[in-house]
Amino acid sequence: MPEPYDVITMGRIGVDIYPLQTGVPLARVETFGKFLGGSPSNVAVAAARLGRRAAVITRTGRDPFADYLHSALKEFGVDDRWVTPVAEYPTPVTFCEIFPPDDFPLYFYRQPTAPDLEIHGHELDLEAVGAARVFWMTGTGLCAEPSRTATLTALRARSAAGPVSAGPESTEAASTEAASPRATVFDLDWRPMFWPDASRSGATATASPAAAHYREALAHATVAVGNVDECEVATGEREPYAAARALLAAGVELDVVKRGPAGVLAVHRDGTTAEIPPLPVDVVNGLGAGDAFGGALCHGLLAGWETARIMRYANAAGAIVASRLACSSAMPFPHEVEQALTEGTVPAERLAAPASGSPGTVASAPGSPDTAAPTSGSPGPAAGASGSSEAVA
Repeated sequence: MPEPYDVITMGRIGVDIYPLQTGVPLARVETFGKFLGGSPSNVAVAAARLGRRAAVITRTGRDPFADYLHSALKEFGVDDRWVTPVAEYPTPVTFCEIFPPDDFPLYFYRQPTAPDLEIHGHELDLEAVGAARVFWMTGTGLCAEPSRTATLTALRARSAAGPVSAGPESTEAASTEAASPRATVFDLDWRPMFWPDASRSGATATASPAAAHYREALAHATVAVGNVDECEVATGEREPYAAARALLAAGVELDVVKRGPAGVLAVHRDGTTAEIPPLPVDVVNGLGAGDAFGGALCHGLLAGWETARIMRYANAAGAIVASRLACSSAMPFPHEVEQALTEGTVPAERLAAPASGSPGTVASAPGSPDTAAPTSGSPGPAAGASGSSEAVA
């Protein structure tokens, strides 16, 4: 068998249509940019930017947008061998509006269904899935058939491949790349508009069938990542520490609870706890910061770093993307993350000028417009990559 992939992600892909004008309603935008999108696909891009061998399992339409996505994945260094066409459905397109620092409405075009929900279990390369050092899947993959069964099939293949660990705390001297642990990551990724049974009246649906599907997936995962809304869907708990305990009880070894302006909480089964504050940054576009966080999380797990170091690194990666207009093409390189960590902020020369927003706010970086909160005495906006881990699509 070929050398295992560092990271295989599974789930959404699509085309992001971003306004090239910030602070302008979509009805008045005149210029747009086209970018690769879809959270799992962006996580693969983020991991590749950090030097990891990455691939994505997904499906597109059979149309020019699909051709674009294949080209973009290859340019980003992501293997597209498991990106297959579905002739019946168009490649998804997603529009957004950009009102920094914390308002980024999304408009999904995934009807009558999205090709990435047409992944079938019998088509999966389960040997490669089982061998990957990190396998990343999302809650959206559980929202409809045949994707739900395919996602659970992939998770069972991971379990059948042998023990999978989120990685014990260790010193750098005792941890090597060759011996780094394997991990199965469940991005809780709650998107109620994709669930036909979800209530349209609220952000969560703890009584919906989603909760049962989440519990089934958690039994095969070693790492869970989500914001407080997503944790509530998975566990019924919103308080971060209670949610972390519930996720550990569900079977994971490491859980990461994103808390918006309060930063990120990570709790390991071995008793290690890390609370990491946001990194100061002037937010331009919070969409995609969570995907940068995810790719950096994979990178840190593969490196065998201690939990706190992984969280600091992932926070910095997310903050960098929050300072930029795009998502996939904005994913940082290692030297950029290291510089942000050294300086304690995203360097000003990398910031695009936001059209709106004021100093003295703390914004949760990714795709969660209702989790920002004002604060006094702040040196400037801060992003902790702590909302929903979603770019667009």
